[in-house]
Amino acid sequence: MRSSVLLVAMSECPVVFSRLLLVATLLLNQCTGQSAHSSGAKVQRRFEYKYSFKGPHLVQPDGTIPFWDHYGDAIPSEESIRITPSLKSKTGSVWSKYLHTDENWEVEVVFRINGRGRVGADGLAVWYTEEGGQDGPIFGGKDQWKGLGVFFDSYDNDQLNNNPYIMIMLNDGTQQYNHERDGVNQILGGCIRDFRNKPHPTRAKIEYYDKVLTIFYHNGVTSNKDDFEICARLENVDLPKHGYFGVSAATGGLADDHDVLAFLTHSLVASKEEKTAEPEDVSTKEERRKIEQEYQEYDEKLSKAKEDYQKEHPKKPGEYMDEENVFEAPEMRNMKIILDGQSEIYSLVKALSIKLDEVVSHLEKQMSLSTKVNQEKTQVTDLLSGQKEIVDHIRDIRSITDDVKSKVSSLGQGTVKQDGDAGVLKSLQDLEGYIAAVHSDVKSLAASTQMTTNRPSAEHQCVTTSYLLTFFAVQLLCIMGFMFCRAKREAASKKFY
Repeated sequence: MRSSVLLVAMSECPVVFSRLLLVATLLLNQCTGQSAHSSGAKVQRRFEYKYSFKGPHLVQPDGTIPFWDHYGDAIPSEESIRITPSLKSKTGSVWSKYLHTDENWEVEVVFRINGRGRVGADGLAVWYTEEGGQDGPIFGGKDQWKGLGVFFDSYDNDQLNNNPYIMIMLNDGTQQYNHERDGVNQILGGCIRDFRNKPHPTRAKIEYYDKVLTIFYHNGVTSNKDDFEICARLENVDLPKHGYFGVSAATGGLADDHDVLAFLTHSLVASKEEKTAEPEDVSTKEERRKIEQEYQEYDEKLSKAKEDYQKEHPKKPGEYMDEENVFEAPEMRNMKIILDGQSEIYSLVKALSIKLDEVVSHLEKQMSLSTKVNQEKTQVTDLLSGQKEIVDHIRDIRSITDDVKSKVSSLGQGTVKQDGDAGVLKSLQDLEGYIAAVHSDVKSLAASTQMTTNRPSAEHQCVTTSYLLTFFAVQLLCIMGFMFCRAKREAASKKFY
């Protein structure tokens, strides 16, 4: 809403606003005429190649780094130096060979810390100490150092949920670093920043000028190399006048790749023409007082113009947007990015779950079909075995019928004796009992077949098997009875002749 009112005020009174802008610019020049450095002098930056390295062609053919030495598990390559690989319990470091003698300096470290896990360990350190080439347990460096240590701690040892953390520590050579509590009582300054798994290299700029130590940080989210933000600023910091630069790293139970792509060192020197501060002129003070008075007058006019405009144009619902709702904080933006990513992951997992359910249902259908096929196969096997038993019984009946027929024919030819009728009757009685047994077996087989097959067969039949077998048995009995009566009648007629 404030920006909208300001734009309206600019359109209503452009002359007033232009003069106000001019006055503000003059005041800004007066207030910021001094440099960003604390001394107020303009600073010249001189590149120090003996205390720097940068790819490509970072390593010589013999594997050494010009003007630098590497120790421990450090692995130099053409583009970068891997201080520690992503293996457990590894330490490495790289140190400048020559002593740096300038009191005011600036170093820019370009690095990457990447790992597979959500939490990494242990971290990376940038050193400026009186002794170089120090290996030890403090992020790959020596404990009880004498100088400056800037630690990029990625593991939360004290469980205070304040990592990853960038911390500044000074040591006079007598203090021991409290690793279990992440040196919480020894930190002079720092900031909480996430420097792991970034799309672009992370940058840290350490500036020491006129006893003022400033840490600038580039989060590695954008490719703009100058997109730094201030992390910490300490005044009245006494560092050794001469020292060695170094970078070290360490891994513990968790492991990350700690790669340093560049280490750029500049000496900071004040301009010669502005080394001596000139006293401020009286006329300058008077002019500044007038400008401030004029600025206040125009500020009051602007406030009055804004109030008049608001009275003439009262606010309507939804006319102006609230800046607090329009411009979100970086924390909310990062949280929104995380939530969007989690929502995408959830949707993918949900789609995968649906696909798995479809696959499982398809497999269940296939298994049910295979089970039905096996049941039908078992029923068909039972039916075939039953039919085989029926065929065996029919063969037995056929053999008995042939036997009866032969005996009847022998009676017709007169070859049977007088007591042959009794034998024939006995044979017929045996045949009748056997046929009754076959009929009962057929009925029991038909009943069992009907119980196993609850649904009709694919091929529709007009007459069931039990009816057919019963019909055959009755027909066979009729034929045999007819043949027996005929034979008996012929035998009776032959007695009269």
